[in-house]
Amino acid sequence: MATPGGPRPGSIPPNYNPNSVSDNMKNLQINRPNQPPNPANAPRGPPPSLGQQPQSQSQPFSSPFSVPNRPGPPPPGVVPRGVVPPSSGPTPHGTLPPFMVANRPVGAGGPPGGNASLASRPMPPVPVPSTSGPGPFASTPSPTPPPVMPVGSGAMNNGPPMFGPPHGTPGGPQYPSSGVRPSAPTRPPPPPPQTMSSFLGGSFDNQPRGPPQVAPPTFSAPLRAGMQPSSGPPTFSSQAQPQGPPFGAQPWQMQSQQNVPPPSIPCSGQPPRMYGMSPPLANQQSMATISPATGPSGNAVSGPSKIDPNQIPRPVPSSSVLLHETRQGNQANPPPPATSEFIVRDTGNCSPRYMRSTINQIPCTAYLLNTSGMQLALLVQPLALPHPSEEPIQIVDFGEGGPVRCSRCKGYINPFMKFVDQGKRFICNFCGFTDETPREYQCNLGPDGRRRDADERPELCRGTVEFVATKEFLVREPMPAVFFFLIDVSMNALQTGAVAGACSAISRVVADLPEGPRTMVGIATFDSTIQFYNLKRAFQQPLMLIVPDIEDVYTPLQTDVIVQLSECRQHLDLLLESIPTMFQNNKTADSAFGAGVKAAFLAMKSTGGKLLVFQSVLPSVGIAALSGREAEGRTNIYVGDKTMAIEFAEYQVSVDVFITTQSYVDIASISVIPKMTGGQIYYYHPFSARSDPAKLYNDLRWNVTRPQGFEAVMRVRCSQGLQVQEYSGNFCKRIPTDVDLPAVDCDKSIMVSLKHDDKLQDGTECSFQCALLYTSVYGQRRIRVSTLSLPCTPTLSNLFRSADLDTQFSCFLKQAANEIPFTPLLAVRDRVTELCISILHSYRKYCATVSSSGQLILPEALKLLPLYTLALTKSIGLRSDGHVDDRSFWINYVTPLSVQLAIPLVYPRMISLHDLHTRETEGSVIPPPIPLSIEHVSDDGIYLLENGEDCLIYVGDSVDPDITQKLFGISSVGEIHSQFVLEQYDNPLSKKLNEVLNEIRSQRCNYLGLKLCKKGDPSGMSFFSYMVEDKSQNGLSYVEFLVHVHRQIQSKMT
Repeated sequence: MATPGGPRPGSIPPNYNPNSVSDNMKNLQINRPNQPPNPANAPRGPPPSLGQQPQSQSQPFSSPFSVPNRPGPPPPGVVPRGVVPPSSGPTPHGTLPPFMVANRPVGAGGPPGGNASLASRPMPPVPVPSTSGPGPFASTPSPTPPPVMPVGSGAMNNGPPMFGPPHGTPGGPQYPSSGVRPSAPTRPPPPPPQTMSSFLGGSFDNQPRGPPQVAPPTFSAPLRAGMQPSSGPPTFSSQAQPQGPPFGAQPWQMQSQQNVPPPSIPCSGQPPRMYGMSPPLANQQSMATISPATGPSGNAVSGPSKIDPNQIPRPVPSSSVLLHETRQGNQANPPPPATSEFIVRDTGNCSPRYMRSTINQIPCTAYLLNTSGMQLALLVQPLALPHPSEEPIQIVDFGEGGPVRCSRCKGYINPFMKFVDQGKRFICNFCGFTDETPREYQCNLGPDGRRRDADERPELCRGTVEFVATKEFLVREPMPAVFFFLIDVSMNALQTGAVAGACSAISRVVADLPEGPRTMVGIATFDSTIQFYNLKRAFQQPLMLIVPDIEDVYTPLQTDVIVQLSECRQHLDLLLESIPTMFQNNKTADSAFGAGVKAAFLAMKSTGGKLLVFQSVLPSVGIAALSGREAEGRTNIYVGDKTMAIEFAEYQVSVDVFITTQSYVDIASISVIPKMTGGQIYYYHPFSARSDPAKLYNDLRWNVTRPQGFEAVMRVRCSQGLQVQEYSGNFCKRIPTDVDLPAVDCDKSIMVSLKHDDKLQDGTECSFQCALLYTSVYGQRRIRVSTLSLPCTPTLSNLFRSADLDTQFSCFLKQAANEIPFTPLLAVRDRVTELCISILHSYRKYCATVSSSGQLILPEALKLLPLYTLALTKSIGLRSDGHVDDRSFWINYVTPLSVQLAIPLVYPRMISLHDLHTRETEGSVIPPPIPLSIEHVSDDGIYLLENGEDCLIYVGDSVDPDITQKLFGISSVGEIHSQFVLEQYDNPLSKKLNEVLNEIRSQRCNYLGLKLCKKGDPSGMSFFSYMVEDKSQNGLSYVEFLVHVHRQIQSKMT
């Protein structure tokens, strides 16, 4: 029997090589749309070891997750792939995934850890002002700075050392020096029919812990009431924080050095440093005011429209790489911006790639949070890809007893659980319950109150670990890796080339599926009937089996429809080659999409797996037939069959739909099943047989080869005083506390909204833990646990100082997307704008230093919030002139969107291409972006604009023919084909363009299909619709919006 936390016999700990995961990004066959499929003997990454025993048809799941047994055999399967460890015979738990290493911590009583304490007592709050005045906001805080408590005082708890790397950790990665850009990461979130009471805990931590106790906040600046708005143009200043901010490097200035330990929070009365200005001198207040434009006489020109747009806040790019330690000096470091490049060193808190909070200090009361106007939520991305230079996630095996957990709330052992009584007991950092430490896990405490072996146990010094699940989480062998392809062969799909594109993409992707007896495939086609294919080797050619009943569908010869890939490879290649020819004379225009999906589900019901559907027209007959909703004007109503979607989720079938169409298909209804099964929608409109097959192939390949898992269940826990209010993302939720994910992958995130149910204590920390039970890519049952601990504060100014712009805006974006189907677009836009105004008004009223009422003062951490809010109101999802399918796809794209892609979606990156060969890029392949305004777009220039999903190239009317010849191989703009395919020519400018595009695709983990835009053309209008800083029919200009926000704040102040 394995020692708890010790080595398992026969397991091989491979060296961590993040590039082994990232190698999957080779699917981005950049600028090689016609590349032939990988031949059988061509070198490629070894397949994962899938040599597990066949799944036993045993009793239904009844694992530790307490929900009634779900129907049918619930398959825990795995589809993702990566580099495979050496095969040296079966081991008890198979091989390890490429982004993990096995951990073998020593037994109890190891050498002492660090001498520094994990805990310190944060600064006490500013004294709460009297509330005997006219109202809760009429009090004035004491201007006297509170005393600062020394670090290291107060109670001790277990965790990482105060300074330096953990002693028991072998040498970490070699971080790049300043200005060196490491190779960009090449991109790698589940519902079982089992019960959740043990793994995800019982009902304890979901019960209210008493009524919230409301206390007035301590504000950081004297209240200023009765302010009168200025009649002249406002000036804009961004209010910064004091010198030496408590959260390390400012998020808009990327420092190529490690964050310094945050000092105690300075008194709110200390003059803050304003954006763009030098640090303040003693007893001086410094502001950066954006002055109005001046006339010939030097006097300010009246009118808000005359404000100089060059001085207003805009994103500041940086090519440097930030080295981020999650905790230093026993305090949490705020994460770097999600849109920047950074390398994380896990020193107690999990990496911000896995979990980010909208505010990096937690308000002590709901009243304080409501006063700030901000939202308290987590963005969780459990399987996010690490940076290639980061350390691996440690795998911990506790043997048959399983990981140590709180017996009350079922929280997992983590660095913030406090051991007492010489290590014989521990106190849960979530529910406060004191538990007995298992005898075999006991260890003496050092003089600092920490366990002596803390630095040698990843679960006690790392924010993210992965536990090997015990038998209670696995009642049968993992299911095989099943891929079922379903192709629309209706007349329209054939005529547009969508069928040929789908068959070609599938044929090439099959070569990259895991090899071995556990990989199984199936294929079917549909128009007004459904055609299955028997791929058994016994037949000389594939045998077609037709299902004509599309109202009560069935699956013929179920055992022969899904077969081992190794047995049917030749038949599959032959079938995929012949399908376009077989149906070339098909005159059937109807599409039985719902019936086809249902029939494929019946074939996969016993195993589960991935169902990949290629759809080209509006589903018109059979189950779930749809009508032309757009013509009927029903633009915001979902009609999809949720009952069928829930059934798919129960049997662990995940659905992805590739929509290759030139017409309306009602994405709002089609997307219901992918959304509830952990899948997604891919949208190619209008589909072009010339330019879209390359993107279709790359999207399909990344879908099946990226790191992912099956049959997952996720729960988020938090400390007493907070509780989870709501989850938002692509999943199925049948009980309030858990989300069920038939498939979970590295690209999808889940938003977790939080609310207070009690008052938090100042000087303490609040912990959050995301636990994901899933089946790994190698058929192993694993529990990935990410823990984040953040300080609590009673001070409003600390909330604004610690706000995370990227995460706050991601919540704005996802909430707007959730409201669109049920709320008029104008109301959604107004609500988004009001959220922004409320936050800035709260800061202006309670936190800003004394200044002229004519200034719009922005908190430094949120100074770009107005710009991104304006961009959101002008986005495709909120524009009144958008098409219904475009808006529906936007909603489905946003719902699982990761934090790092949220801002680029609404505020894209635009760069100039005509001067690529003459511009210095300061160490970065991609040139610095330019503002999204027509003022920066000239008729003699060429510009690239990308938002993480699409890439537009705009060519001006007066471009030098020599440049167009070098870039596109033509001498005139008019000669450029509308179905544009970029090629590389033998000249420096063309090579530089392809290099830039490849780097962008690598950053986005997306092929980014190109669209050419010309002035005076509808494509040109599409390009200029992204110029969000300009005034348009969709909204105000950036300057006008700032004036509007300022006036609204002034109105609220009076």
